[in-house]
Order: sequence, then structure tokens, then C-alpha cells
Amino acid sequence: MASLIAPDQTFLDPASVGKFLESSVSHETFRNKRILLIVPDSTRTAPVGMVFKHLFEQHHAEVKSMDVLIALGTHQPMSEKAICDRLEISIEERKEQYEKVQFFNHEWDNPEALQQIGTITSEEISDLTKGRFSMEVPVSVNKRLFDYDQIIIIGPVFPHEVVGFSGGNKYLFPGVSGPEVLNFFHWLAAIITNPKIIGHKWTAVRKVIDRAGASVTIPKLALCMVVTHQGLRGIFTGTPESAWDEASSLSARTHIEYKEKPFQTILSCAPEMYDELWVGGKCMYKLEPVLADGGDLIIYAPHIKEISLTHGKIIREIGYHCRDYFLNQWETFKNYPWGILAHSTHVRGVGSWENGQEKPRVNVILATGIPKEVCDEINLGYLDPTTIEPESYAHREHEGILYVPKAGEVLYQLNKPPSWAKPGND
Repeated sequence: MASLIAPDQTFLDPASVGKFLESSVSHETFRNKRILLIVPDSTRTAPVGMVFKHLFEQHHAEVKSMDVLIALGTHQPMSEKAICDRLEISIEERKEQYEKVQFFNHEWDNPEALQQIGTITSEEISDLTKGRFSMEVPVSVNKRLFDYDQIIIIGPVFPHEVVGFSGGNKYLFPGVSGPEVLNFFHWLAAIITNPKIIGHKWTAVRKVIDRAGASVTIPKLALCMVVTHQGLRGIFTGTPESAWDEASSLSARTHIEYKEKPFQTILSCAPEMYDELWVGGKCMYKLEPVLADGGDLIIYAPHIKEISLTHGKIIREIGYHCRDYFLNQWETFKNYPWGILAHSTHVRGVGSWENGQEKPRVNVILATGIPKEVCDEINLGYLDPTTIEPESYAHREHEGILYVPKAGEVLYQLNKPPSWAKPGND
């Protein structure tokens, strides 16, 4: 494994990254090989294009092919223009120097696009989940992987509500995986709950994902980045496991902000890259640990008009609820996709079930383009976004009000977390 980390308070420049890649990634990895680059969609902040262009410039003359697969998970497919934007190339450049590079979107819901590569046994699942589940989990991935000699994963590492920290094998599962393993480990995370998962490295979900990753026997190289809105802090090359391990440690030092006391009101502003609530929910996940009991978290995103183009119909059927709402009515909900149930609980947050009634710990309020009647239907609060002046929430932490102007990637934690947020107390 190799790494390049900027000194404190500084960032890596493109030239130094290019030199690092030239020296740390062997030409033997590329020579006469069919190369598949797996990259995230536009919902992740990272200089993916810079890395892509360095690799292409350094190796395109020696490869048989170099193509790009977008690790969508269950997100919406990207257009040719959107993929060019992700790779930081123009349409004209696409037609010229990059004309031989093929672009592919992952198709998680198309059985013809998938190949089963194994099964995690019920005994393994019981061991990996500490007895929470005992069931077989089929493992399938995009079958395009098997048209290539070498997989290169390029992507950032952030605190993550499902796996603890994103990156590494997560770009395979769920990035380019089939629905069975995807649904399983999302629900596993929901059972454990977001506050006990997010920002912790060695979670049960990470163990399941790494076990699934071991089933992909094609040679794999990961280029894991740690990024802020200001720039690139570090880049790590190695196996998906080793590069992620080092990158997640830097992410923990970079992407977690600690607070002394919880806040009664949080205005969590979604950036434009979150174009529906399915991804805009990150504005809740990263802030739930510092929201006081009975507090209000407002997701401010006038540009969000959809719950989810892919999953919206089912979400409108089930609504947003805490974990115990589903567990205490499991016969009613067990046949819904578990990944959608997990999303529901992550957005709604921790809660309980008492005397046949759901008792959420906090209030989640949408100030978006989603109408009030839909918010009522899905069990979330509503505020007219035109009545909110975001800057009026700023500099009021002493009043118990937290303003986060670009939410979703930095995790907020308490220095002394309560019992419901500590791993191992579930």
C-alpha cells in the first residue's frame, strides 16, 4: 500500500497526485490488460476526474482497453453528459482523446445485467452479525466485471450511515451489486441504527461487505481519497481493504466535528448534488447524533422535488418510521425491500414502540419542493422553504441552534455520546 497525505491545513495539488500515481501504481497493473474503472456518481464530492485523467494519460497507450462503470447502487442512471462532468472532461474531449473509453451505468434491478458469484452461508452471516441474523445471502454483481482483467476502484471515503465509513469494497457492494446482498446489509445497519454505525470503522456491515468483496476474484486495486469541500487531503492505493483502512482513519480525523452539547434546532442545508430525498437524507444521518431529544432537524433543500424516482412509490406506501415501528409490525412489512425499510428508519431516526404507538426521538421536517400533503402522507414535517432565511440560523449555537450550510459529508458527534448512540449498547 502507498499513500500521499497533505500536511495539516493544506491540500494536494494535481501535479503531486499525478507523480504519486505514476510512482505507486505499477505499469504491470495496466500493460496489455482490459481495465475497468469503477467510480461513484455525482452524489460524492471527490476529484474523480483528476485521477481518471492521470491514469488515462499514464497508461492508455499500454492497455487493451480502459472503460468506466458508474457505481450507482440503486441511484438513477447518469447521462453521457453527466458522466463527462463526473470525469471532468468536455463532450468534445469525449469524442476525441477519450472516444475509445466506454461508459456504463450499473443496473442493479436488471437480472440480465447481473451474475451470481456465491452465497454467504447462514453460519457465516450469524458470525458476521453477532447472531442478529442467520440466513443465506446470495452475492451477485454486474457481470461486466468479468469482461476485464483488472478492476480499479476510484472514490472518496466519508463517514457513512450504513457501513460506518464509505469506500473500499462498498463501491462493489452496493455500488455494482445485485439487490439481495444490498437489501440485507442495509437492513442490518437499520437494526443496529445509524448513530451506532456512522463514523465507526469495524462494523458488522463492513464485515459483510468485505466478505462479499472476497467473492470477486478479479484483481482489484483501490484508490481511496479523503476530500473536503476545500480540496484533497489524502490518497491511498492498495487493496480495497488496506487502502480503505488507512483512508478511513484519515477521514475520522477530517470529517467528524465534535460538539459539547446537543442542539434543539438544526438547519441542515442540502447541496445541489442531492437531487432527491433518497440521497438528501444524508442531511439527517450526519446530524442525528447531535440533535437533542424532542429537537427539530430541518432539511432545507428547495431544489429537491422528489422523494425518489426509483423507490418513491414504495416509500409513499410505508412512510418514514423508526426501526421499532417496523419490527413490531414485521408481518406487515417483511416483504418490502429491506433496503427501502432501512432508508425509512435512517431518515426518521431513533425511536421506540410503546403501547402500540411509535415514539420518535426527534422531529424531521422537510423544507423542500415536496408538497405538504406528501410530507403528511410520508410521516415527515413540513415547512415552506420560502419562509426560511438560512443565514438567520447562523452563529446561534449558544442558543441551541446549529446551522450547517452544506450538509451530508461531515459527521457531527457529541464528545460524550448518550447510550443510544454508543456501539454495543443495542
